Amino acid sequence: MKVLLHICCAPCALMPFLRLSGEGLELMGYFYNPNIQPFTEQRRRLDALTPWADQQGLKLIVHDDYDPRAWLRQMVYRENQRCGICYHQRLTLAAQVARRGGFDAFTTTLLYSIRQKHDLIADTGRAAASEQGVEFLYRDFRPDWRQGVQLSRDLGLYRQAYCGCIYSESERYQGGKSASRPVQPSSGER
Repeated sequence: MKVLLHICCAPCALMPFLRLSGEGLELMGYFYNPNIQPFTEQRRRLDALTPWADQQGLKLIVHDDYDPRAWLRQMVYRENQRCGICYHQRLTLAAQVARRGGFDAFTTTLLYSIRQKHDLIADTGRAAASEQGVEFLYRDFRPDWRQGVQLSRDLGLYRQAYCGCIYSESERYQGGKSASRPVQPSSGER
């Protein structure tokens, strides 16, 4: 089975890649993350992913169209819905690439993070699959979370401390809307 694996970053790709390739699936990576801000952060994530993917023999499709203004225009005044909008944007395009590329299915490393909205990601992936006429391969990678965190540290991969957008960065470092004082950043486990 030929599967397009949407990848948000190298640390989140480790365990999904190992599990799916262990199932005998033929994988190709797809990096498309217009939500990552600023540009230097987007580059750091891609620069960490590329050599790791090369070492694994994982070919990558890189959608390198960085336009933070367009992404922000979609979110302004809809900040409380931003994750759903962002998931929809990324997974719809992944489904289109999978269909056009003749893949049997697509999936996403977003299903790995314990900090993401897992059910919303799964529902969004299924909806994008239905719209595009390609299968969404659902797997719950969250049980592999701790092992993946340790493996990414052992490999010395760049580990970011927030999901990617400026809203998540603000929430990470300022403790969200309800916090009265900033939260001290930790080593980052996104």
